Amino acid sequence: MNSFQFRSSLLGLALLTSATLLGQQKTAPSTQHTQPSPIPIPQSSSSPQTAAKKPDRAAAYYHFGLGHMYEEMMAMYGRSDYATKAIEEYRAAIENDPSSEFLNATLAELYAKTGRIRDAVLEAQNILKRDPNNLEAHRLLGRIYLRSLGDTQAGPTSHEVLRLGIEQYEALARIESKNADNHLLLGRLYVLDKDYSKAEGQFKAAIQTDPTSDEATVNLALLYNEEGDTKKAAETLTSVPEAQRTSKLNSSLGFTYEQQKEYKKAIAAYQKALDQDKENLDAMRGLAQNLANDNQIDAALQQWRMVQDADPQDATAPLRMSEIYRRQGKFDQAMSSLKRAESLVQDSLEVHYNEATILEAQGKYDEAAAVLQRLVSRNESPDGNYTAGERNNLSLFLERLGNVYRESGKTQLALDTFNKMVGLGGTEAGRGYQEIVDTYREQKQWTDATRTAKEAVNKLPEDRDLKLTLAQELADDGKPEQGIQLAKAQLSGKQEDRSVYFALSQIYSRQKHWKEAEEALVDAQKLASKPEDQEYISFLFGALYDRQKKYDQAERAFRQVLQMDSNNSMTLNYLGYMLADRNTHLEEALNLIKRAVELDPQNGAYLDSLGWVYYRLGNYDQAEENLRRAADKTPNDATVQDHLGELYAKTGKLKMAAMHWERALTEWNRSVPADVDQQDVTRVQKKLENTKVKLAQQQTK
Repeated sequence: MNSFQFRSSLLGLALLTSATLLGQQKTAPSTQHTQPSPIPIPQSSSSPQTAAKKPDRAAAYYHFGLGHMYEEMMAMYGRSDYATKAIEEYRAAIENDPSSEFLNATLAELYAKTGRIRDAVLEAQNILKRDPNNLEAHRLLGRIYLRSLGDTQAGPTSHEVLRLGIEQYEALARIESKNADNHLLLGRLYVLDKDYSKAEGQFKAAIQTDPTSDEATVNLALLYNEEGDTKKAAETLTSVPEAQRTSKLNSSLGFTYEQQKEYKKAIAAYQKALDQDKENLDAMRGLAQNLANDNQIDAALQQWRMVQDADPQDATAPLRMSEIYRRQGKFDQAMSSLKRAESLVQDSLEVHYNEATILEAQGKYDEAAAVLQRLVSRNESPDGNYTAGERNNLSLFLERLGNVYRESGKTQLALDTFNKMVGLGGTEAGRGYQEIVDTYREQKQWTDATRTAKEAVNKLPEDRDLKLTLAQELADDGKPEQGIQLAKAQLSGKQEDRSVYFALSQIYSRQKHWKEAEEALVDAQKLASKPEDQEYISFLFGALYDRQKKYDQAERAFRQVLQMDSNNSMTLNYLGYMLADRNTHLEEALNLIKRAVELDPQNGAYLDSLGWVYYRLGNYDQAEENLRRAADKTPNDATVQDHLGELYAKTGKLKMAAMHWERALTEWNRSVPADVDQQDVTRVQKKLENTKVKLAQQQTK
């Protein structure tokens, strides 16, 4: 855009001397801009210069005035012939005063405005050959390259344009070092070029030049967040006194706390941003998301509705509302909200992925699989070449598809799908191996599970999670000391050791080494800085106490979790089942388990709990309905078979009771020792024997 200010008519210009005229600055008149070519602009060769002659500034002024008039008429009427005439007059002015950088810059600006980008660049480059410190020429080239960058697809062309733009803004930052905007824009270009060290220097220079610049402070914080240093990001933002923080700064602070998973702090920061500017949509969205992150589901839903009212064309609000409805078990509303999002953003991968998730939650496995298959097909590359984002998306779709196959009993399809994840390599391969091990374990194919874990560690020796998986497999395979040694070898004295202590606690617990299991959880708790970490550790303590039959301690731990997250379905189910199994507080147990089933209606373990509490309450019809559904979902679960045996024995269906108890014993025999309570085995064996005696007696009558 022109930086010279001219608003006089040609008649008015005639009243000024040419010297005064050519020294004055003007701003560009409003006009339609033709988009520049996204192709990298070549460097100019030496263009012929006008033959040296004595400048005729009066003639130059005359032609400049005509050119300016035609340029204004071009802007007013949008006619290309006026642009042509303006160019001709500016050229005539330059012929009469070839040393005037003002005239050359004016012509270059007009070339840029009319889409003649090559000519604009050549003109600006010629100016810089004569005057390397010409600010207007550098600004013009910088703007051209930035606009071309926006029109260029990613690749070598884009990087070349970015390099050219950086060169211009480096010159501007050097020549006009006290201009904070130059440093700010150069810093952003360095971020695009992933040169974070230089970007940091420019953002700091912008802050030093203008300490009140929100843009500079926010961009420096975003840079630190991009690098994963959220502590520095927070320090940068909080270095501004609280009373001086604007809505934009508080919104950025909210985002930083969100990256740190400090959701309550994020909520407070976003709320302050909204108190300062009720129309700050970024703050509205951030507040809604962090209310959901903090499990304030109803408040989050209300906030997303406000976002939707404020910006009806934004697909984010209905998409997030759909996710909340799904978490609440309101699947019809979830699908309706998702359809609204789909109408606002066509063919969105996220929308289709969420559609599959809702269908899966409803038990519509074939429909969910069809949606995911289409997503996989669309994102697969014939040559196997992917960007990091493409590989992550494809892995996500494959993982969900594999789980749908596994839930619907299509084990081989699940394994084939997870193997495709392994073929992607990297962290995606690690997740694929984990899923394959879990699938084999679910099918009680213990040898295959251990073999896969060993293969995974050999292929990905730097993946600590896979080593922890192998450690657990070794322990279950009768080699607990090897498993414990391998797990302990992963300790590094860092925050990430939390997952190692989780694994050690599980190994010790499955070996019934209760003291060591509890000590490992205490060590994990010392490293838990996030609310969700504390929540999970409390759940693990509850499960550990339950296995030791310390029911009062287990109940306290589970209730502590529910105080932090009333929608924690695992805890709702575990506490409800524990109460039902002890035949106490049955109405509360029923409410807890029903809530868990509402949140995850296809979970076989939850359906088993619901059937069992109905059995305890004497509601045998509903007990049978839910226990049979649980058996369909988890046919290899010995506990579900045992519960069906109890139900049919109670209702006089002795043959069916015997059949299910025999199935329970078979499944326990296929299980690893850590998954079997010998007291349960002994109890069922006695009941089965007694039932068979009764059946024999009935046959002799």
